[in-house]
Amino acid sequence: MLEFSLIPLFTWIVSLLAVPMILLFRKRPDAREGVTFLAAFLKLGMIFMMLPLVKEGKILHFRFGEILPGIPIEFRVDGLGMLFALVASSLWILTTLYSLGYMRGLKEHDQTRFFVCFALSLSATIGVAFAGNLLTLYIFYEILSLSTYPLVTHNGDKEARSGGRTYLSHLLGTSVAFVLPAMIYCYVKSGGDLNFTDGSLLSTNIGSDAGLIVLLAFTLGFAKSGLMPFHSWLPNAMVAPTPVSALLHAVAVVKVGVFCVIRVFTGVFGTDLIKELDIATVISYVAAFTIVVSSLIALTQDNLKRRLAFSTVGQLAYIVLGVSFLTSNGVTGSAMHIAMHAFGKITLFFCAGAIFVATGKKYVSQMVGLGRQMPVTMLAFLLGSLSIIGLPPFGGAWSKWYLFLGALEADQLAMAVVLIISSILNIAYLLPIPINAFFRRPPQEDGQVETIKIKEAPMACVVPLSITAVGGLLLFIFPELGFELVQLITKK
Repeated sequence: MLEFSLIPLFTWIVSLLAVPMILLFRKRPDAREGVTFLAAFLKLGMIFMMLPLVKEGKILHFRFGEILPGIPIEFRVDGLGMLFALVASSLWILTTLYSLGYMRGLKEHDQTRFFVCFALSLSATIGVAFAGNLLTLYIFYEILSLSTYPLVTHNGDKEARSGGRTYLSHLLGTSVAFVLPAMIYCYVKSGGDLNFTDGSLLSTNIGSDAGLIVLLAFTLGFAKSGLMPFHSWLPNAMVAPTPVSALLHAVAVVKVGVFCVIRVFTGVFGTDLIKELDIATVISYVAAFTIVVSSLIALTQDNLKRRLAFSTVGQLAYIVLGVSFLTSNGVTGSAMHIAMHAFGKITLFFCAGAIFVATGKKYVSQMVGLGRQMPVTMLAFLLGSLSIIGLPPFGGAWSKWYLFLGALEADQLAMAVVLIISSILNIAYLLPIPINAFFRRPPQEDGQVETIKIKEAPMACVVPLSITAVGGLLLFIFPELGFELVQLITKK
């Protein structure tokens, strides 16, 4: 049921309006960050205003005007968009708080530009979450790539510029080369319609070969999803400050990628047409390959952020794999994993940044015995790891359980085995870090007396990572809201 509303517009625009205010207060850091917090809380508040209406099955919409004949820039807020918007907007608040401790603790340069680009990124993310058609989705997808580029290259050194070039060329290149032609094909094939539907934009007279090519173009073209072979931008982007890594991996960028893939599966093709054309198997194989290979690579990484980056590549592939099952449980697991992975992974990146701020250490091999020095941070790292692994009582257990059920429901036993193997590999590359931190002593020089001194990062860093770590536990205990929103999709 469509219902006109201005709230989606206000939710999208509030972070845009914050930009000139942040620039105005560039020489007054407290006021500058105050504006950022105000915008973040206003955005979350407006999302909560829409939540009861969406739960009732209403789709809130706002139309800007047509760019192509019959194709407006339009917002439509449904269950999937609401779930993503809730995750992104709530984590924006925590990431802003964390950024205060990190950026000020390291006396980072260009902090005003940092917060401006952060606000623009969240505006683009909400634009993607609320997009009512493919064109709107594509526009905000590209805006997000451009607004995050200055964040990736924030350090300004040779390594940052190289990582930024890889980041932008991969994301813009794949979207222009694959997504744009696929979108044009859908526009022509559907008779000038790009709106997301409950069924399919494409008629059943599309052939299997053409259908597979278009579906692959969308799935690989939305390279923010991190599927191999278009994944290398993600570990290369780890040259950015840790709050940016958190934005990339949990709040916005990669989640936008997998969100777009789910939209294509459910709102462009429709699961019935994909089943009829029998074209989902290839996507499943690509996702399964990405899951296993990225996990094996993660095992070899000593740089903590790069290890977490390859972990993200594999975890994103879970989401693509789940939706490729074309089952209710598979879609439920995929959508829930957007939220569950976000809270778990942002906790791990927050911890990595806190460790760097407090000790200057960024390699896994340097973290032996660190739990004695940073007990809160390393405990949070343990909790975040358990959520990523998918062990009860943490939120990741729900999404991985439904993904497993989706594999069995689709008679994809091999994919169920992949999920089990991947979880074992998750244990292998994540758990040794907190175990060594708490239960091994750092190497001591001869005659040196061991001294243990608590040296946590600033409270602005420790508080957010503690909240997100506990959030992973709460998502297991209280998953009802997520399931309610997902059911609005799966019951269509």
